[in-house]
Amino acid sequence: MTEGPWEGLQENGARRADSRGRYDFFWIRMPDGSPGLLLRLSADTEEVRPLPKLKHVGVFYRIVDGRNSFCITLNERSHLDLFATLCRDVMSAAEKAEDLQGALARAVRRAMRWHHLLRGGKPGMSLEEQRGLIAELAFLRALVEELGPLKAVEAWKGPDDSAKDFELPSLFFEIKARRSAAHPKIRISSDAQLMGIEGARLFLRVQDVDTSLEAEGASLTDHVNRTALLFERDFAALDIWEQRLAETKYSPESVEEQRRWHLGEARIFEVRDGFPRIVPPLPMGVEDVAYSIRLDACIEFECHAELNTFLFEDFCDD
Repeated sequence: MTEGPWEGLQENGARRADSRGRYDFFWIRMPDGSPGLLLRLSADTEEVRPLPKLKHVGVFYRIVDGRNSFCITLNERSHLDLFATLCRDVMSAAEKAEDLQGALARAVRRAMRWHHLLRGGKPGMSLEEQRGLIAELAFLRALVEELGPLKAVEAWKGPDDSAKDFELPSLFFEIKARRSAAHPKIRISSDAQLMGIEGARLFLRVQDVDTSLEAEGASLTDHVNRTALLFERDFAALDIWEQRLAETKYSPESVEEQRRWHLGEARIFEVRDGFPRIVPPLPMGVEDVAYSIRLDACIEFECHAELNTFLFEDFCDD
């Protein structure tokens, strides 16, 4: 069995990974002989955290020859081929950065993607899951336009399995997607989804999202990439965006590219006293509640205004 790029390296040895590379990546041997990859950092490079936790793989910072370095090492030799693929993928992502700080950020984010993959992988998304993600991305883009990239993506809590999809100071949003031609109702998956928060307002945004197999329109990947572009110039926002996206079931490799998705009308309702919903406390012995709400029963709670007014002022019809 060959040892790939670590062939011939002695303990504590190092070999530059790519003589033409923009950044100082090295194939290394740890003192115990474990293979690894090292990115040498400059004195002014800030550490990027959190770091992923990978089975049989160590990801950490270490002082090497007086300089801080980002290291990835393998603890289980039987996975050497997969580890080499991981390292090359991390390097490839980092080399696209404009500076060393960006290279480190990209390296950590790519390692984080491997963390989610090796944690057990993610099955392909059902059509309804894709529909729901597209609805959340549509609202996220609207928030970026009004609040800026960082505040908007920090508010996106849906991928974290939060009870509410978006959380802002004293303001919560639950996002639902539906087919425009479907019966005018939405599905609520738990009693907590529409539960009020003391001292805050809660809104329900219902987004029409239609799909078809045709040449015109945007695929799921197109919707994701369009959203990602909004965070490219904000390092902190980009980091959070990639973490949030990684928590979803989205995977570019599993996207049905011939399927197109089209955004239609979006309606917003304020969830307040009298809104048709089931809320805790539930009767003893009742749990895992899911139910449907007819939109025609919510008309008196519908809000009519542009999003910027909605975010910064009280605008809902009395």
